[in-house]
Amino acid sequence: MPIISVNGKKVHIQELNKGAGQTVVLIHGMFSNLSIYYFNIAPVLAKHFHVVMYDLKSHGMSERFLDGYDLENMSSDVLSLMDVLNIEKAHLAGYSFGGLIALKTALKSPDRVERLVIIEAPDPQDEKARNIIDEYSREFLEHYVANFTDTTKVQMGKRQMEKNHRMYEFLFNETTIKADMIKEKHFLSEMDFSELQPSALLLYGADSNCRPTGEWLNDQISQSELLLIPGDHNIPIQEPALIAETIARFLSQPSPKNVTQNHG
Repeated sequence: MPIISVNGKKVHIQELNKGAGQTVVLIHGMFSNLSIYYFNIAPVLAKHFHVVMYDLKSHGMSERFLDGYDLENMSSDVLSLMDVLNIEKAHLAGYSFGGLIALKTALKSPDRVERLVIIEAPDPQDEKARNIIDEYSREFLEHYVANFTDTTKVQMGKRQMEKNHRMYEFLFNETTIKADMIKEKHFLSEMDFSELQPSALLLYGADSNCRPTGEWLNDQISQSELLLIPGDHNIPIQEPALIAETIARFLSQPSPKNVTQNHG
């Protein structure tokens, strides 16, 4: 499991099909790790692209840090990772909070981003998304792992549960993640979408609470395509093959403009 140094920080990465002509960087969400992509989605994409996955700071096997969980810092982490891997330009795909990181990166460095895939990115203004921090407890964690964790369909054993519990406790109690998430409350509403250059594919669950955000983004982004996938916020788990094939098709062909489709 490769650990590389990015600006003096230890980052766990996985790469597939390094010899491919185009690269796609996959960004997972908060309180998860790269395995959301590794087993089912990345292998399909690797038939066509060089695939890069990495664990966000303090997640998975990457180094723990007390601060830097705002979108400015997280997007800088993406660009620094690309620099270390000598990737001049790449497609970006992000799930949940990772979708916001991808969006921020594309806004900040449009010359580094080929195309953009946003999967179930939430609106940071949504109180439910931010109050998850304040409602933390072991009972909440167990409910979260059972219902929302995007790492595996298999129920976690006690050892893995305790390991994740320690990670969540660290993030909730010892880092600036709460303040950093609140800092991003108005990210989408204050964003100048006219500056967004890459075309974007928006993948949202047909029954997801985040679906209105996907529909709103589709209205704001001039070169966007919204596809509704059967399921809720956990569509990477529920429909990994459909998501992988849809992403591969989008990254391989010109994207339609402002088209909404319902797969199911």
